[in-house]
Amino acid sequence: MNTQDNKIVDFPAEEEAQFRMIDVGRKRVTRRRAVAEGVITVGAVAFEKIKAKSLPKGDVLALAEVAGIMGAKKTPETLLMCHTLPLDQVSIHCVLEAPAAVRVYAQVTAHAKTGVEMEAVMAVQAALATIWDLVKGTEPNLNIGGIRLLVKEGGKSGLWVNPDGIPAWLSTQISSVRAMEAIPTAVIVMSDRAAAGVYEDKSGALLVDMLKADGAEIVQYVVIPDDRGVISDTMHKVYEQGHPKLIIMSGGTGPGPRDVTPEVMNVVCDRILQGFGEMLRRESAAYTDTAWLSRMEAGMMGDALVIALPGSPKAVAECWEILSPFMARALKMIASQGFEKRTGEKK
Repeated sequence: MNTQDNKIVDFPAEEEAQFRMIDVGRKRVTRRRAVAEGVITVGAVAFEKIKAKSLPKGDVLALAEVAGIMGAKKTPETLLMCHTLPLDQVSIHCVLEAPAAVRVYAQVTAHAKTGVEMEAVMAVQAALATIWDLVKGTEPNLNIGGIRLLVKEGGKSGLWVNPDGIPAWLSTQISSVRAMEAIPTAVIVMSDRAAAGVYEDKSGALLVDMLKADGAEIVQYVVIPDDRGVISDTMHKVYEQGHPKLIIMSGGTGPGPRDVTPEVMNVVCDRILQGFGEMLRRESAAYTDTAWLSRMEAGMMGDALVIALPGSPKAVAECWEILSPFMARALKMIASQGFEKRTGEKK
């Protein structure tokens, strides 16, 4: 609201605005990365002088690198709807392509709530324009083209790779889009009403779809009531029959009297990994202020990692967005600790 002549004046509804900056307040801070490229054709004579660093204005490529970094930092001042971001790193790499071109790559990273692809694109453009400025006295017939985004990572959309192809050196740097490939995984849903057929389970089905999309092998998917004995028995059966390396539980993590999943886990699991729950609550607070009421938990059951998530599809999707970037790596680290397959009941 604004004040005018001591009267309260309401801002117009958002849909009435001619333009607006997108509200990213309810997004999580994640590591963002973007890589872009572009090329300038400079002619054979200028190309040799760039290579020899003999142009009148000095080392063209060195100054282009500095200009590219500044271009990324100045992006919000140039593109009016871009958010101001605390950039972690900007790197510019210029490649001489005989007989008469220079290709510029820009990589930008940040821990932020929105992506850095425009910063990467603006870095490329600034570097290319600087090369133009330094070369034009020697060769005025210049051409800039091929500016495109190669890769962007982070946030809800995860990894995006340009479908027209990327350089081989960049392919070796990006993570697999199916990081959970062939990892045996079980999903257990705790819900009295879903187990009774009052309504169809949606959170577990969503989990199965997301896990499959990441390459996981679903060995068990069961829906059971919120009952201590049933939950305990099911955990043992799923572990013994499916041999999963990851068990994801959905439901029973709230403060209600029927929410007993964490209590059962504390009995069934060999040890509790407190950091998982703490991390999930902290990160989930970006989505909802009541995240701290959730008793999300994780622990080890023999050689299987067990994670308890809330029961709503929305919360499940948000939690998997938090977990998925590092889950495969976490499972590899756990496997390296020497955990053995449990052969009988927990003592």
